[in-house]
Amino acid sequence: MTTATENILNVTLLEPRQKHPTIFVRFDELNEGEDLIIHNDHDPKPLYYQLLGERGNIFTWEYLQQGPEWWKVKISKRITGESDETLGQIAAKDLRKAEIFKKYGIDFCCGGKKTVKEACAEKGLDATKIEQELQQADKVLSSRPIPYNEWGLDFLSDYIVNTHHSYVTKTLPELVTYATKVAGVHGQQHPELYKIKSLVDEVNGELSGHMVKEEKVLFPYIKALVLANSNEQIPQAAHFGTVQNPINVMEMEHELVGKNMDEIRTLSKNYLIPEDGCASYSLLYKMLDEFENDLHLHIHLENNILFPKALDLEKENNAVAL
Repeated sequence: MTTATENILNVTLLEPRQKHPTIFVRFDELNEGEDLIIHNDHDPKPLYYQLLGERGNIFTWEYLQQGPEWWKVKISKRITGESDETLGQIAAKDLRKAEIFKKYGIDFCCGGKKTVKEACAEKGLDATKIEQELQQADKVLSSRPIPYNEWGLDFLSDYIVNTHHSYVTKTLPELVTYATKVAGVHGQQHPELYKIKSLVDEVNGELSGHMVKEEKVLFPYIKALVLANSNEQIPQAAHFGTVQNPINVMEMEHELVGKNMDEIRTLSKNYLIPEDGCASYSLLYKMLDEFENDLHLHIHLENNILFPKALDLEKENNAVAL
């Protein structure tokens, strides 16, 4: 059994050509769940990517100290079967961490099935920096987030309808009106407004039908699953078969709407009001920004919490039936 002292490696005492090979040897000697702390006089970030490339995703990386003279990093070997949490799982456990994803433009709702490493690789982001910010978020005391992940699925379904569906129903007609008005007044000087209007119209059409399907078909079935589970009964068979089928459709529609909103943000240069923008122009961009933020939470609650738990509940009910 190695002690904490024996598990510290000061790489500044090694010749440059021996540094990485020595670290790899020491890492390979670790048992699952054990860690190695390396001390260095500069950020060993290149080691992170080399280790990931040559050993795969079998380690965690945590900065214990970052300069100005010393960098200390704890590298832990994962236990077999243990894997990185997805973006959606991270946000479901603590929605405050979603603010970090938003900061870097990482999609945690429609893209919630990816890991931090995968998302960073796709966008060319520094995974070590983002993982560090997520680790630091655990240590920051702040107000307790709303415990969406602890709610019953029937209550969560009603919450989504009463909070997010109601917001969309009220806001989308106003967005369509202002997008049409601003494009008509400013479109010649800012032709991107025509495309933004078209995208808003598409979002309106997509979400209007989407919410009806959820309220009339999917959510009632999920509530029936909850009721059957509490009464230890077998739920009535649905015409769509397993709940996975409507969930697949809902997630696909979420992705379409999410891509439209991403394109609107790009076209508007992150909702930047031009110098000749009028009050309606400013209001349109403010409403779009607020709408997108609400949509991210809306889709997160469904894709990352409601839908996975509904799938698990249906499997549980079917197991009881057998």
